[in-house]
Amino acid sequence: MTTYEAAPLDSGALRRTMGRFATGVAVITAEHHGQRHGMTVNSLTSVSLAPPMLLVSFTRGSRTADAVSRAARFGVNVLSARQEAISNHFARRGEDHFAEVPLDQGPLGVPLISNAIAQIVCTVGREIGAGDHVIVLGNIVHIRHRDGLPLCFFSGTYGDFHDRGNPAEFWYF
Repeated sequence: MTTYEAAPLDSGALRRTMGRFATGVAVITAEHHGQRHGMTVNSLTSVSLAPPMLLVSFTRGSRTADAVSRAARFGVNVLSARQEAISNHFARRGEDHFAEVPLDQGPLGVPLISNAIAQIVCTVGREIGAGDHVIVLGNIVHIRHRDGLPLCFFSGTYGDFHDRGNPAEFWYF
């Protein structure tokens, strides 16, 4: 049996290692006191079907994380392969993220990105501090999806999803 000695982790090496996990790309949106906020994320996952819940992770202290906490509701916009520019736009700090981005008005007054392949509206169920991030458990109150291919992210670059034609295993359903 091989034993490994624990060494201090370098944050850059950790980022590169976790970058090997391919993800989709989403933009989280919120509105609080008439001010819209949004940011690109790939730390998003379904948590529960009953009750319907998801998890999103925010950088602690980000304007969007603060707006989500204060508004107690937020939107999840899963981007299509055609929305790379929107992903880049919302990833830049300090910009007017909503300038020239087509929006839908979602339930609870949550702004949603038009033509996203999935739109989800949540209320904040719980916030959990975790290192330099805040994990938000969202109670899903509205969903909508459309056909289209997802915007994928791997190792710091965008990519495409290719259907292999193999049906999902039974456990998926």
